[in-house]
Amino acid sequence: MKKQWRWAILLVFVLTCLQSMQASAFSNQIITQGETGDDVIELQARLQYIGFYKGAIDGKFGYSTYWALRSFQKNYGMKVDGIAGDSVKQKLVKASRFDKDYIDRNLKAGNTFTYYGGVPLNQQVQKASQQSKGSTAGKPDNATKSGTNTKAPNQTNKGKYTIDNLPQGYSRADVNLMANAVYGESRGEPYIGQVAVGAVIINRVSDSRFPNNISDVIFQPGAFTAVSDGQIWLTPNENAKKAVMDAINGWDPTNGALYYFNPDTATSAWIWSRPQIGKIGKHIFCK
Repeated sequence: MKKQWRWAILLVFVLTCLQSMQASAFSNQIITQGETGDDVIELQARLQYIGFYKGAIDGKFGYSTYWALRSFQKNYGMKVDGIAGDSVKQKLVKASRFDKDYIDRNLKAGNTFTYYGGVPLNQQVQKASQQSKGSTAGKPDNATKSGTNTKAPNQTNKGKYTIDNLPQGYSRADVNLMANAVYGESRGEPYIGQVAVGAVIINRVSDSRFPNNISDVIFQPGAFTAVSDGQIWLTPNENAKKAVMDAINGWDPTNGALYYFNPDTATSAWIWSRPQIGKIGKHIFCK
């Protein structure tokens, strides 16, 4: 009996040590919005591995990382505050995997992660040689901060663009995140209305009054209802993905709109004050 107890105690000790070793991949730092560095890289990678984070693994704790962390906390029954303390990090370690050498090797090579975990390795990164020199991830090369995306798409290709042939300046992560946003915001709209929502996101990236990348535009506090109510995390259908591809290839049915709203449900007096461009589906699009 004593021998069995010794083995049981030894087993508990070994398991505790293993858990401690896993958790020690993070430092003792409490990770909050605005932080940068290795802890944020691991946080983003682990959240992406289990499907909560869809942005770039860049070591910058911005809005997209914040909302992904909140979604993780909510789904795992934790306090929802967007802060990664010890209990959150331990839960992440148990729920995900993290290959530090693999992450570090690709980041040092200048590669951009489009997804980490769950897909073949050759689909997880965009090689540095494939990226446009000097372009900003999530910002179209044909857009500037003083204007909108004016490139006209080939009319015969509408709905036919694929994620394997992206315009310069976009990553798979940008497309996937935009598809989530378009689906969450406009899945009941006609196809042109879904393209229009994608175009608004791109127009905001191009405008100096908004963040200059796809992820931060979408997760800017209060910007999109789908983020506020969690519908951003619904699985988008093929129509939403095609609509995003049409939008990033230059189709803007809104003619440069920065805002839109449903007149049947809008409660903000401010949105009614914006100069209106036109109506597509149930949405009115504005400057």
